[in-house]
Amino acid sequence: MDDGLRTTALTEHHRAAGAKLADFAGWSMPISFTGTLAEHRAVREEVGAFDVSHLGTVWIEGPDAAEVVGATFTNDPARLSDGTSQYTLCCDEQGGVVDDLLVYRLSAERFVAVPNAANTAAVVAALAIAARDRAASVTDDTASRAVLAVQGPRSLVVTDQVLSSLGAAGSPATSTDPLGVVTVEVRGAAILLCRTGYTGERGVELLIPGELAAPVWEALASAGVVACGLGARDTLRLEMGYPLHGHELSTSRTPYEARLGWAVRLDRGDFRGRPALAAAKEAGPTQRLWGLVAEGRRPARAGLGVRRPDTGEVVGTTTSGSLSPTLGVPIALAYLDADLGPGAQVVLDVRGHPTAAEMVRPPFVASDPRA
Repeated sequence: MDDGLRTTALTEHHRAAGAKLADFAGWSMPISFTGTLAEHRAVREEVGAFDVSHLGTVWIEGPDAAEVVGATFTNDPARLSDGTSQYTLCCDEQGGVVDDLLVYRLSAERFVAVPNAANTAAVVAALAIAARDRAASVTDDTASRAVLAVQGPRSLVVTDQVLSSLGAAGSPATSTDPLGVVTVEVRGAAILLCRTGYTGERGVELLIPGELAAPVWEALASAGVVACGLGARDTLRLEMGYPLHGHELSTSRTPYEARLGWAVRLDRGDFRGRPALAAAKEAGPTQRLWGLVAEGRRPARAGLGVRRPDTGEVVGTTTSGSLSPTLGVPIALAYLDADLGPGAQVVLDVRGHPTAAEMVRPPFVASDPRA
């Protein structure tokens, strides 16, 4: 613990490196090291590494593991084969989004879910309810694991070099397909290498036993990988239009409002929130999540009113915003009335300055097709 905040296996390394640390969902996490802009560019152009050990690591194991996953989340685990993963949602019985997360299938009886920090307990509780009458166990392994994200155009080659320097065999990063997951043996311990990320660039997320976190982090630094904080992670995900729980996602929004209906498989058996989700899909959303590109240089932020330029009628609210480091213009995500669509002109109230903006369909920046 650090002033009442949870710490990662690397917190002291970050402090020694001069990182700016702050409270993030009850964790002491690095917000930046050398600066958000430089770290953002490193990931877009070369390679950067993030300590994201605040993310949960939750094991679902046993003969009925797939049933537990299927009963808890919106996507269909039956579509997974060994060594693959899927994006999914945990919804409540009213159809609101409790969390969005990735689920990895290691085998028919072994899955691991990686929820967001603030929602790990809620996801574990939902899985535990589904496991009560099934032959499966649910284990929250967050405290003993570190999660490192290595992202950027050079990330796969560099990750393989680093793992090789630590004694791993082969080239697991470059040989694993996007959304794939493999086990890598390093110093007698197992690392899960996941070909996933939250930046739109090629990359991996490494689920590491806590005692290996420092050796891997130090090897990444020795290989020239730029240490990055959560500030850059936020601007990178925003440029891709990726939702963030607590901003774009909450229990007051359904997947259909968030444009995530593709991750809800209603064409299968019952699961948590299914009746409400089926009704929400049938009714259709009154608002949808869209992107906005604004004029000028004043950064857009969350909570700005969005109006029609002719009548001044309020048509929505921004949920996230920033000055895009890549594009050099203000961008935002916003829930807007469903009758509006790409190309519509709106006005943002940016701290008392009416600012013209255009609705667009994210991403704002093209993703790496090989990510």
